[in-house]
Amino acid sequence: MPQSDDELLVALQARFERDDPRFARAMSAGRPFQPREYRHTRAWWSLAVALAVLVAGVVVADGLLIATGLVLAGMAAQLFDPQRSRGRRCPPRR
Repeated sequence: MPQSDDELLVALQARFERDDPRFARAMSAGRPFQPREYRHTRAWWSLAVALAVLVAGVVVADGLLIATGLVLAGMAAQLFDPQRSRGRRCPPRR
């Protein structure tokens, strides 16, 4: 059965509140925050720490510290991906 527009809007609101409650509260208050997919504060902090470790490894000339900085930088770069929380599937084989 076709749903009315009101039912669709209520379902959309419920999905917003479930997926990103902070964004939903801000929308109802009239001052929206960025959706979770576009908040990168944690990613920037992780990248800053990774670069600090990398620079420290270069200054101290320690290969293990340089490798750690590079691995941390790669992990921080993954945090910038807005699709990271969704399951990624391989394309079906033919």
